[in-house]
Amino acid sequence: MLTKKRYTVRDMILWTRGETIIYLFYAGIITVLYKVFGFTFLNVPWTPVALIGTAVAFMVGFQNNSAYGRIWEARMIWGAIVNTSRTWGMKVQDMVNNDHKSPPIPKEELKEEKRILIYRHIAWMTALRYSMRQRKSWETQHTSKTNREWRKMIHIPEEVSTLDDNLKCYLSDEERHYVMSKSNKQTAVLYLQSAHIRKLKKVGLIWEFAFLELENVLETLFTHQGKSERIKNFPYPRQYASLSLYLTRVFAILLPFGLIPEFAEIGKSMTGSFYMIGNYFIWVAVPFCAVVSWAFHTMERMARVGENPFEGNPNDVPISTISRSIEINLREMLDEDLENIPSQFPEDKNVQM
Repeated sequence: MLTKKRYTVRDMILWTRGETIIYLFYAGIITVLYKVFGFTFLNVPWTPVALIGTAVAFMVGFQNNSAYGRIWEARMIWGAIVNTSRTWGMKVQDMVNNDHKSPPIPKEELKEEKRILIYRHIAWMTALRYSMRQRKSWETQHTSKTNREWRKMIHIPEEVSTLDDNLKCYLSDEERHYVMSKSNKQTAVLYLQSAHIRKLKKVGLIWEFAFLELENVLETLFTHQGKSERIKNFPYPRQYASLSLYLTRVFAILLPFGLIPEFAEIGKSMTGSFYMIGNYFIWVAVPFCAVVSWAFHTMERMARVGENPFEGNPNDVPISTISRSIEINLREMLDEDLENIPSQFPEDKNVQM
């Protein structure tokens, strides 16, 4: 997630420089053929080109709206995870007690049971965010040079260390091996949580109502997890994404054939003191073609990179930052020493991951 007000012009130029050069070069070639070599048959009526541009605008607009909807839904899901995580921490702190335990266990043992439940929840968030960062074939961060450049510049915690290494901080060796042996590791962690609170109910550290309340929180976490996995594993429909891309390219290809003759006619109509300018006015079509093609292509590309809000680009939902914030909150509520609580993940290039 970008934390500054806007991308700079330099950022946009660097991100789209390849396409910009191609569009300038392509429009220049068509203009040279038309003006210098007299290929005046390279003329397409402007009306069909404009109609295609209208269709492209509708398709790209629909794709951008859908991409924004996916980003916003993902942010709502992870906002709900924040709230439910705090609820879990509160209920564990208050509901795991000696009120129904005879004889009561020592205070330190009780505190350890709470710590295990809180740490296991942090392990669940860690497993979930690592799952959300796994690469899918339809994602875009590795499909172009400039996307890869952005990825190298920003700090993605899930690419710095492994899930196994992180889980060592929150789970026992036995539980960690169990979780790592499963394909859906975040689900395995929630199964461990359920088994643990059932054991606590059996020994009297949780009474029946508290057990049901904690199980309800786990059910809610399963719901949030499923929603997050749905966005991750079901892409924006490929038929719409493909049609938007193809129509944008067709429009960019046809645009010089419709626009260059228009500029040539404008130049011919110039008389008097503007005659000399009019003789070269056709060359103005080159930057105009490039700018229009750039605008349509950039809108389509923005939609394409916004379809997948977890893959790790600068516009994604900052699930790593959210997870670390929850971890800090929960461990502070355990009254841990501040020096033992990890700091927030760093920002690179004003981007939170």
